Amino acid sequence: MTSFLRLFSVAVSVPTLCLAVNAAVPLLSNAQTPTQTTFRDVPPNYWAQPFIQRLAQRNIVAGYPDGTFRPEQAVQRDELAAIIRQAFNQPPVRQIESGSVFRDVSEQSWAERPIESAYQQGFMSAYPNGYFRPNQPVTKVEAITALNRGLDLTSDTPVAVSPTTQPTTQPTTQQRARRRPVFVPIAITSLMQPLLISRAEAVPPAATAPGTTTPQNATQPERSASAIVNDYYIDANNIPQNAIPDVAAATQQNIVVNYPNLRELNPNQPASRAEIAALIHQTLVSQGRIEPLPENSPANRYIVRTSGNNQNTQ
Repeated sequence: MTSFLRLFSVAVSVPTLCLAVNAAVPLLSNAQTPTQTTFRDVPPNYWAQPFIQRLAQRNIVAGYPDGTFRPEQAVQRDELAAIIRQAFNQPPVRQIESGSVFRDVSEQSWAERPIESAYQQGFMSAYPNGYFRPNQPVTKVEAITALNRGLDLTSDTPVAVSPTTQPTTQPTTQQRARRRPVFVPIAITSLMQPLLISRAEAVPPAATAPGTTTPQNATQPERSASAIVNDYYIDANNIPQNAIPDVAAATQQNIVVNYPNLRELNPNQPASRAEIAALIHQTLVSQGRIEPLPENSPANRYIVRTSGNNQNTQ
């Protein structure tokens, strides 16, 4: 009888533990059936509702088991890696050995594979001494930098770079390793063709004859990254020096979304789940993967655009 009771206790405790884990970690994969596209804490008039709903329809983001999305909750580095893994399938730019190379990410961690994928594809980098800091909140400028570097959209315009304490962008000697098969997210199409098209369109046009008027947006690639961010953001002086080219590139691609003030980037504030959804959505739009929002969508007023008229929201 004692053995039977012990066996029964183990059988009950395992699913209970699983439920506890699921309650603490947002569902970021297509394991949610059916897919939840509306959330009780994201009303139709919420500023980021269309961004969140569109990504949820594609299993790129998902809610919690209690039916919430928690849009104002800060995104951690492991969560950003998981969302990136669902949204993009870039070819690897570096390889790591089987098992985690980071001291603070165990092979049993739910985020070990997403972190590995985001690192190998160049979206996210390591901190010194082999740390990834998976539970560290992601700032808005860090999210923008991750997207631009992973998709190779960094501005071609020069800017002075000074040393920073941000994660290193190149793997250390210890982190380089033998090639091995890389897990590829399910149902993700190639980004290479739209990437090549977008980069080709960014080539400055040939010089025009004297007296000929050149469209304003055609001359933007020739301007410095610093000039671009200063034109669009009232807090441009808060952008870390090494991230200025990434922010400039994202601005030119209409990726940046600022709420409530269109001209205030808040680069060093932790990015919320709503803000990350907006950035991912606009990145997919820039790649031709998702249709732009309808013209009558109120969310359009928060998208920073380099073409057309931006309305500064106060």
